[in-house]
Amino acid sequence: MSTKSDRRDFVQAGLAGAALLAAGLNLRAADTKKPKLNKAVKYAMIGAGKTVKEKFELIKKLGFQGVEIDSPSGIDRVEMLLAQEQTGIKVHGAIDSVHWGTPLSSPDAAVRAKGLASLKVALHDASFFGADTVLLVPGVARDGVTYEQCWERSQAEVRKALPVAEKLSVKIACEVVWNDFITKPEQMIEYVDSFKSPWVGTYFDCSNMIKYGVPSADWIRKLGKRVLKFDFKGFSLAKFKKGENPWVGIGEGDENWPDIVKALGEVGYDGWATAEVNRGDEAYLKDVAERMNKVLELS
Repeated sequence: MSTKSDRRDFVQAGLAGAALLAAGLNLRAADTKKPKLNKAVKYAMIGAGKTVKEKFELIKKLGFQGVEIDSPSGIDRVEMLLAQEQTGIKVHGAIDSVHWGTPLSSPDAAVRAKGLASLKVALHDASFFGADTVLLVPGVARDGVTYEQCWERSQAEVRKALPVAEKLSVKIACEVVWNDFITKPEQMIEYVDSFKSPWVGTYFDCSNMIKYGVPSADWIRKLGKRVLKFDFKGFSLAKFKKGENPWVGIGEGDENWPDIVKALGEVGYDGWATAEVNRGDEAYLKDVAERMNKVLELS
């Protein structure tokens, strides 16, 4: 038969246990660091503004901090460099603009050589602006090119660019896209790690890989520090399966944004988050900025 003292001790022990449990939960929550993200757009998305400076001033007003440019391109580098200095909008990366037309996986050595030359141009352009990455689709495994051939040829060409990347301090960020090459995080890990170089990582698109079945957050957790940059749009798997246009507004697709943001924090990602959507005017870009704020938990 329990006494009043026994019951009091039992209650106090229970309260102490609950307090310890709550403290543990709070510590675990504190351990998951929220990522520090800088908002950016692809430069080609900015439909308003006549000059580079006007375009930069517009997106700055909307809350963006940076852009990513195509290279090679017809951009006036000096004009853009001045606009960067005058507005504070950062050119944070370059995108190899010919990696689809002249893939490093081509069976034609001349095409591969042209693709390599273009990659080097992109590395130099990135360095000119003080950017730290070049986005690269390393190869395309179709039209007679096998997965193994795509791997071997693209790897050989990327290796040739590594001395330039190291000299310029610009990393080559291999993107995950619908190129029938690298559709699982384990494949990307093996590909990136095979270079044994700090100048190769991955550019993770949070929307591109949804159709292959592995959640975006799982990709991020597995890739870890290999993720140099990430971009996104909005992807609807249901529309894709129906044969309809699967690209929807940011926040309207099947991206699990709370888990993506959580995963970014878990792997210690602090850096650029770049929207990759259609070209538009000020009103359109304002909507993009607001959607980014919401899904990235920036406001």
